[in-house]
Amino acid sequence: MVQDSIQVLQAQGYKVTKPRRQVLEILDRAQRPLSPYDIQRLLRQQGKYLNHVTIYRILDLFYSLNLAHKLLSTGGFVKCTLPSEEGCHRFMVCHRCGAIQEFVDPQLCLQESKSTRNLGFHTEYHFSESSGLCSNCYRKQLQKQGNAQP
Repeated sequence: MVQDSIQVLQAQGYKVTKPRRQVLEILDRAQRPLSPYDIQRLLRQQGKYLNHVTIYRILDLFYSLNLAHKLLSTGGFVKCTLPSEEGCHRFMVCHRCGAIQEFVDPQLCLQESKSTRNLGFHTEYHFSESSGLCSNCYRKQLQKQGNAQP
């Protein structure tokens, strides 16, 4: 996945600097959204150092190139898992285990744009999250409820 992101950077005319590669590698291994300070801490654990301003700038670049997304619910960043998919990227976030699933729905994107135009608003970017339970946590909840009943 890191190599795909590197190809996007190069195709857009950006250099693949050591700090950019380091942040890409951290995001690629992340199991949850990471703040710039989380990224800094993880790099320090590897004996590397980047100041948080540099990390913010790198994340802003990745965001602008659709290589990373910022989740509204956590303020953390995640790598884009669907970089070649056209349309608005959406997220489902499990509030119990923190699992995140990204998906793209072009029809939903079109409907949102139509709705906002009808209200006199010009949408430049769509972003949304759904919060709830992933299938695994939901199944566990149902099992627990089933065991709790007489």
